[in-house]
Amino acid sequence: MIGTVSKPSLVIVSPALAGDNNGNWQTARRWQHMLSTRFQVRIVREWHSCDHAAQDAAMIALHARRSAASIHLWSIANPGRGLAVVLTGTDLYRDIRGDATAQRSLELANVLVVLQDQAARSLAPSIRDKARVIYPSTTLRRTLAKTRRHLRAVMVGHLRSEKSPQTLFKTARELSADADILIDHIGAALESGLAEEASATMRDCPNYRWLGALPHEEVRRRIQRAHVLVHPSVMEGGAHVIMEALCCGTPVLASRVAGNVGMLGEDYGGYFELGDSQGLAHLLGVCRDGLHATTPSPTLLQRLARQCEARVPLFDPSAEKQALYDLCSSLTGPAPSGCSQAAARLP
Repeated sequence: MIGTVSKPSLVIVSPALAGDNNGNWQTARRWQHMLSTRFQVRIVREWHSCDHAAQDAAMIALHARRSAASIHLWSIANPGRGLAVVLTGTDLYRDIRGDATAQRSLELANVLVVLQDQAARSLAPSIRDKARVIYPSTTLRRTLAKTRRHLRAVMVGHLRSEKSPQTLFKTARELSADADILIDHIGAALESGLAEEASATMRDCPNYRWLGALPHEEVRRRIQRAHVLVHPSVMEGGAHVIMEALCCGTPVLASRVAGNVGMLGEDYGGYFELGDSQGLAHLLGVCRDGLHATTPSPTLLQRLARQCEARVPLFDPSAEKQALYDLCSSLTGPAPSGCSQAAARLP
């Protein structure tokens, strides 16, 4: 009788678990599911060498700074064994510039995974050849017909400074007299001062609603029903909400920061400058006006929708799955002869 060959064990270290309901957790859970056909995959907040030192064939660690202790222990317990570090927005655009533990994680990693094509520019030239782009993915949803009576914008992002909710608060105040521009804001209160600002904005501006944290499926439905997603972040590794908006036909208005440009493209027409609430208010007004346009020329919303549609193939689940297989093959054995484009090494 031929015995069953067990699948190799793979550990994903994620500082964010299900209760955090953020992009890091979504990445960890999605990757666990995609890799489960070839690996035994578990997700942990911290890795301890006494638990699975002998069993784990490779580690994928999300966040260079917050997972630094697990990365360090892995390098001691399993010298030479495959280690990939997935770089978040706070890694790329803050921590690796001055935090010694984050910098050490970059040195220890065999592979540095980034989620959009601008990210490797933030890495030192000496380690840039470790980087691979693996775009996140999601399922497609049909594009819904939207009302022309008003414009509905939605921001999805927890209330913390990295997401720059202050930009949205100021924009809502600047548009408070525009009853036909409605703004919904989804996200948990992670900083008390920002929660107070959101509540004050909702009290003073009848067109702004702070809805708090919502289940992921409900968030996706609200993005699908909105005319535009607003994404004013200060720093992003590769925002899942941008991908989810594109894959249901909802255009994006985003701050012109590297993480957003890496998802939407350098020539995208829906950017405003970081913190520019007046610029965002202007774009929302132009989008609103386009709902009533009768000229044959395409409106801003229509132009953005076409640009977004052209980016959708980047976020195909089959491409992400193959990129993960290629990554794990390189971590656990000889590199495959044909590396997919999504996981190709950057120049």
